[in-house]
Amino acid sequence: MARIDELRLMAKVARLYYVQGLRQVEITDRLHIHQSTVSRLLKRAEKEGIVRISFAAPKGLHTDLEDSLQSTFALREAIVVDSMDDEDQLVKDLGAAAAFYLETTLKPADVVGISSWSAALLAMVESMHPNPRAAGASVVQILGGIGNPGAEVHATQLTRRLAQLLSGPATLLPAPGVVGSPDARRVMLKDRYVQEAVELFKSVTVALVGIGAVEPSKLLATSGNVFSPHELRQMSRRGAVGDICLRFFDEHGDAVSTPLNDRVISMELETLRKVPRVVGIAGGRRKTAAIRGALAGRWINVLITDRATAERLLKPTAKVNDVNGRARGKR
Repeated sequence: MARIDELRLMAKVARLYYVQGLRQVEITDRLHIHQSTVSRLLKRAEKEGIVRISFAAPKGLHTDLEDSLQSTFALREAIVVDSMDDEDQLVKDLGAAAAFYLETTLKPADVVGISSWSAALLAMVESMHPNPRAAGASVVQILGGIGNPGAEVHATQLTRRLAQLLSGPATLLPAPGVVGSPDARRVMLKDRYVQEAVELFKSVTVALVGIGAVEPSKLLATSGNVFSPHELRQMSRRGAVGDICLRFFDEHGDAVSTPLNDRVISMELETLRKVPRVVGIAGGRRKTAAIRGALAGRWINVLITDRATAERLLKPTAKVNDVNGRARGKR
């Protein structure tokens, strides 16, 4: 076949397929050529420039930012939402995006660990619909949810409502997130029901976590599950920038080890690292350093955040010297 004849057939096949919307089998019947020839000509049409496929993300989607976050921080997935510069609205928008993500990715065999005292996680559960495709997935609370009676209902509602939506069992962690002393923690960990929840931590396949700044959120502050201002200042002096499940880390993602850890009842960071899918749901300027630390430590592998925060996370930061004088990049 002469070059011009092949190009003419190539253009005809491409027009029938891309412009008129015919299926390959229909083109085969109309032009009396083999389907493998149709497939080959369509691929050649792209190489010859006869067909140029372009992608235009709908307004409000940020696929380039998502791709950059995924490649920069080695994430399994990143989801970036548009939101107003308003903390309450941001929480709702992140919660709605997280709800859709869960509805489309959870499986019946999943064991879902969920942190307490996160406004974004509460908004997520409030936005979710019953999910028959994940029916039977179990839910376990991975941060103690007992606290101020006025706020405690949030932690209980979070776990039980998610389990109800998934038509699966719920296991509560009937203990405070922060207790008064290491001795009190040891006593709590001997409780039968606390042990039952903690034993499930190692079976979690999907962990849903908020990412907290050192300064606690309004919900966490009202829960009573916080350290004193003096203790938090000590934590900051040790380099802490944020926490997951009240387990603090620094800007490089390294766990900040202090005696305060011995008063926390929650999934530990090293256990969290073994969870196949850890979904961090957080955004806003106040939490940017904490999110960056969580990413640096690889404590999460899925991030749901807002556009402005994503842009801040992707800006290169200055290098600093660690205690041994070695330059470390801060991303």
